[in-house]
Amino acid sequence: MKNQETIFSITNSTFNEFALDIFQYQAVNNPVYKHFIDLMGIVPSKITHFSEIPFLPIELFKTHKIMTGSGSFARIFESSSTTGSGMSKHYIQDLEFCKSSFLKCFEYFYGSIDEFVFLALLPGYTERKTSSLIFMVQSLMDISIRKVDCLFTTDFNQLSTYLKKYISTNQKVILIGVTWALLDLASEISMTLSDNIILMETGGMKGRKKEFTRPEVHELLKKSFGVSQIHSEYGMTELQSVAYAKNDGLFYCPPWMSVMAGDTSDPCQLKETGKTGNLRIIDLANIHSCCFIATSDLGKVNPDSSFEILGRTDYSDARGCSLMMAGPNNESV
Repeated sequence: MKNQETIFSITNSTFNEFALDIFQYQAVNNPVYKHFIDLMGIVPSKITHFSEIPFLPIELFKTHKIMTGSGSFARIFESSSTTGSGMSKHYIQDLEFCKSSFLKCFEYFYGSIDEFVFLALLPGYTERKTSSLIFMVQSLMDISIRKVDCLFTTDFNQLSTYLKKYISTNQKVILIGVTWALLDLASEISMTLSDNIILMETGGMKGRKKEFTRPEVHELLKKSFGVSQIHSEYGMTELQSVAYAKNDGLFYCPPWMSVMAGDTSDPCQLKETGKTGNLRIIDLANIHSCCFIATSDLGKVNPDSSFEILGRTDYSDARGCSLMMAGPNNESV
């Protein structure tokens, strides 16, 4: 199998080669994924294109230790549990490689990290030491041009003071905030931001407020802060890479990541371009866990490979998932 650092040199023309190489490796060396493939009756050697690769149901990150190889882990990232259905756990074997993936994803879309000041409004995350989002944002802040100004906060007045400091300057600023908290900020603080300040939402509503669609959220935020676009971040505990949307909620992946839409009841069946299905993600940075994941997010993939998030689906009844919950020789967590 190829060296992990070469993953970040993947191009469209080499993606299939890398994906198949890693698939063959994980199909043998990841006990949970291997068992899942066996249950599905799939012969790995017959897979010739990444679109044929079976996707592991994301629910299994809540019940099994998903690891490839016999190495120890350096960190466990855990999801929040707003539904009461338990937390996903992602066992990270190489923390520096994980950090590299997060940072290179940002650089791919936004350029040099050290040109930015980062502010973060992430209540519900900052208290959690096992949040991959906090790890990513802190890693960005550590490289920021103005480390002393970088800020995690839940204090709207303090945050508005920092934002006002950079209005009408040339300093690039990103305020990344959980969606519901940005809406709270908009309802309590009145200000018009300048073009050098990017508002980036992530994490959704988490059951805190009335559920809005992403276009509705963006329109509210644009009107409140006088900006033309709202940016979005799409990541999750089970991934080591991130997709970004700079406008209209259209997400794009870095070259080592790919998103497809699939049938909600069949891990092996994909939808046609433009059709709604549960999102299937290939994140080749997940080389030490599982690169091929069927999520519980509903969405559609457009002809230019951008994708949209449309909601959530109950994935618990997907074929193969219920069998895996009680599968032999798999450590439950």
